[in-house]
Amino acid sequence: MAYEHIPVMLAEVIERLSPKPGNIFIDGTVGGSGHAAAVCNAIAPNGIFIGLDQDRDAIDNANRVLKGFKTTVHLFHGNFVEMPDFLSQINIPAVDGILLDLGISFHHIAASGRGFSFSKNEPLDMRMDTRSRVDARELVNSLDEAKLRRLFQRNGEERWAAKIARRIVLERKKYAIRSSKELADIVCRTVPKAAWKPGFHPATRVFMALRIAVNKELKRLEQFLETGMDFLKPGGRICVLAFHSLEDRIVKQRFRTLENPCTCPPDLPVCACGLKPTLKVLTKKAQRPTEEEVMANPMARSTKLRAAEKLWN
Repeated sequence: MAYEHIPVMLAEVIERLSPKPGNIFIDGTVGGSGHAAAVCNAIAPNGIFIGLDQDRDAIDNANRVLKGFKTTVHLFHGNFVEMPDFLSQINIPAVDGILLDLGISFHHIAASGRGFSFSKNEPLDMRMDTRSRVDARELVNSLDEAKLRRLFQRNGEERWAAKIARRIVLERKKYAIRSSKELADIVCRTVPKAAWKPGFHPATRVFMALRIAVNKELKRLEQFLETGMDFLKPGGRICVLAFHSLEDRIVKQRFRTLENPCTCPPDLPVCACGLKPTLKVLTKKAQRPTEEEVMANPMARSTKLRAAEKLWN
């Protein structure tokens, strides 16, 4: 089956990244290759594109989509935290641009068969990288009630986390929870009908929380942002597309720290810490998709784009 996904905020991403012929760009989440194809077209000829994805399906799709461009393409199956190792393998010390699209793709929901969708009856997996050891079924059936509650609260900001965790523990005493439909049904039976929001499935936050935990999404994003800027050339740009407040907050705070790293007390007349800015934030407020795009692609509705440029120090 074809890897289906519509690239979100494509025009805005290309404008912020500003790719030019001969540039070197890395897409840490190549996904359906929509953004990748636009970047490859912009950096041709003689440009170098490096695409990473922890989902093997995305890499196989990228091999098909990107083979016709007059650009050197390197594709790696792995998470973006492994970027330093992948760049070392092809002897590239730094790049002109970095893109991270942190969203789940339409392919994962519609065709992966890994239980990302609460409307399908699929194995409760949720691994982006099927080589990973822990899946969602293991977490749901092994974590105690307190840990499940904290997981749903921390990763999903779920109001009914305590009741859902308690119901899961009671239900799994009768049978192991093995499918996405079983879990979704448990959540639907737990969340009061009066709390259901139109157009928002009651299990949305629980599924998001489990997906984040299984794939260590927040931890890996923090890890990448700690060191990823070291591989960006002066004048190079980074663009991040976030889809929920937790990951957007991490990006915003890290960009803010790199733009203003000074730790001196506000009343100190002269900086004594010696910390210098390394980034200029290009989006003081997160950029959002247009109403037209959201109407055409509802998956874009929660997108927040943040971009920054590496300073010449």
